[in-house]
Amino acid sequence: MTMPSLPLAAALLLIPLLGGFFGCSTPSAEKNGEPPTKIRFTDVTDASGLRFLHRHGGTGMKYLIETMGAGVCVLDYDGDGWPDLYEVQSAPLPQAPPDPLLHAVLYRNNGNGTFTDVTEKAGVGNARRYGMGCAVGDVDNDGDSDLYVTNFGPNALYRNNGDGTFTEIGKKAGVDNPLWGTSAAFADFDRDGRLDLFVANYLDFTLAKHKRCGEMARKLVSYCHPDAYDGVPDVLYRNNGDGTFRDVAREAGIWTSEGKGLGAIWVDYDRDGDPDLYVANDSVRNFLFRNNGDGTFSDVTLFSGTGYSEEGRPQAGMGLAATDADGDGRMDLFVTNLSNETNELYQNNGDGTFTVATNRAGLGAPSLLFVGFGTDFLDADNDGDPDLYVTNGHVMDDIEQYSDTITYREPDLLFDNLGGGRFREVGRTAGSFFGLADVGRGVAILDYDRDGRLDVALSRNGGRARLLHNDGPASNHWLRVKLRGTRSNRDGIGAWLDLTSRGKTFSQERRGGSSYESASEGIVHFGLGSDSSSVTLRIRWPSGLQESFRDLKADQVVTLAEGAGTPLP
Repeated sequence: MTMPSLPLAAALLLIPLLGGFFGCSTPSAEKNGEPPTKIRFTDVTDASGLRFLHRHGGTGMKYLIETMGAGVCVLDYDGDGWPDLYEVQSAPLPQAPPDPLLHAVLYRNNGNGTFTDVTEKAGVGNARRYGMGCAVGDVDNDGDSDLYVTNFGPNALYRNNGDGTFTEIGKKAGVDNPLWGTSAAFADFDRDGRLDLFVANYLDFTLAKHKRCGEMARKLVSYCHPDAYDGVPDVLYRNNGDGTFRDVAREAGIWTSEGKGLGAIWVDYDRDGDPDLYVANDSVRNFLFRNNGDGTFSDVTLFSGTGYSEEGRPQAGMGLAATDADGDGRMDLFVTNLSNETNELYQNNGDGTFTVATNRAGLGAPSLLFVGFGTDFLDADNDGDPDLYVTNGHVMDDIEQYSDTITYREPDLLFDNLGGGRFREVGRTAGSFFGLADVGRGVAILDYDRDGRLDVALSRNGGRARLLHNDGPASNHWLRVKLRGTRSNRDGIGAWLDLTSRGKTFSQERRGGSSYESASEGIVHFGLGSDSSSVTLRIRWPSGLQESFRDLKADQVVTLAEGAGTPLP
């Protein structure tokens, strides 16, 4: 994860390019004839009642796990229609005193802009486990959101009992993998109507295998580079339909010990109806596995061009996001990476290949000096073009001892989509929060106050969780779609949605996984711009059923059940 820093002179040459960081994005935009952004976010953490503080449990030994967590997930655990928040916590490490209060926290959304800690009653504290990430999915198709938590050690599956409580069934269900789990993602990869689960594992690291790294001549003890440890295989759990799962990674063709997995996302990049799998790996190539439709996958990474940088080098892949960034009806891929690399946007060419479009899209230079972790696309201004959020924070808490251009705490980045897949970094003009530096890890997108404007939940390493309220103008219109599968999995994960408004089509996917160790709200959001007229929505469900829903009114959350629309050929 650590790399030689840029020479100071070279870094100074980059200053004109780093407009978002130095507050120069708005003058540059106006000079180019582009209007200033209308996107605005306000930090409402204190007012919302969120008091979560992440503590990595370290005592100076510099165990690598200390710097890699943790995530945040959005779920409506009580089914009241208001999105709740789950914050993953770490645990004390050797030589640290026991702390019975150190546990994950579930916050119930009160529906008035505030949240209440309901962890004890819900039974999802994940206490005495070193938490990393989380994923949300209805694994038993009973209509309640279940919660999976990855740990450094056995993972946990919390089954929702439907009464505000959960039961931990990880071992019983066979999903308590003991490796170092990071990101996890649900999808029905074999399209049998039940959600399966992919878990990315990071390194062959244990406390007993801990290595002392740094510059001993200067008595600097630092977190080790991932090259100091071997990779470990990821896990693909097939849902047996009886409350248990079976690891089918080998027979499905995705098993390899080459990876050092940090990010995971299911995305039907070829639009053939089967969810494909993309995995971000740290310092080795990323993986793109194409779903063959028969329960197996083919590794198409090299052919697709999604494994490396534009220069053909492996990068320090952390977080993942996918969307139709340029409006051509195909899903593009975005990966966050280390400082002195850039984050990468892979543009989908529609023929199974991707083109690195990072610099052309305006996403390269602003990310060069930062370490990106959690990320996701969101239409922050509801203009119909997906914008992009990236949270940053270095992995080395002493990076300033090695570099004069890179810092440990870093500001987040916010990119406004200008149309056609071109982005402009607008963080410093979108709110005072973006002028602050922190150690970012997880990003989750939600509409916590149900006003139709997308908000952002953030997790920090060794810091307070944050909630950003979208304060942009409410003049543009929107439609939010909650899916209810009947033949398909209950969540509708894997469904493809094409919305037609005044002759223009917007494509979205009800996706499993995104970001870094986190999960966004499971509702598909469409920004409609100034158009308030009724729209038509075409859905291709995971079961293969295709149907249309006509005359859907704007500015509402609508629940659509599989089989309730007009069948399409």
